[in-house]
Amino acid sequence: MTPRVTDPFKLAPAPIKAMMDLEATLRASGLDHNLLELVKLRASQINGCAFCIHMHATDLRKRGESEMRLYMLNGWRESPLYTQRERAALAWTEALTRVAETHAPDEDYELLKAAFTEAEQVNLTLAIGAINVWNRLQVGFRVSHPVSAADAAA
Repeated sequence: MTPRVTDPFKLAPAPIKAMMDLEATLRASGLDHNLLELVKLRASQINGCAFCIHMHATDLRKRGESEMRLYMLNGWRESPLYTQRERAALAWTEALTRVAETHAPDEDYELLKAAFTEAEQVNLTLAIGAINVWNRLQVGFRVSHPVSAADAAA
């Protein structure tokens, strides 16, 4: 894979700073950090963003997330490893990440509404929107994830 732009972060410093400020605000919103990271990881899986998959899986591991929950995230609907709140967030993530197909169905919103306050719903929706922007930046410009020597040898 050949990058299309060498460093998109340096080429648009003001918008990148605004995105980073949004991320900081969302982290301070009161939503659980691991929940936000699971949402970001799931959206990145759907969008095929290797850079973001690497980043969010690595962050979740550092924060003590189990390997099995990371492995099972693609099949979260069939796995008992996720809480009702996580399930509501993941369903909403999938609905909004695929919004052209799903049109944010009422069933997914009802799950969200049952598990999150209105303020949390808005913050979670903004987080889902933000990760989709990051995914489009990384996928669109073919930004590669870091590769360690151990990973490269495998």
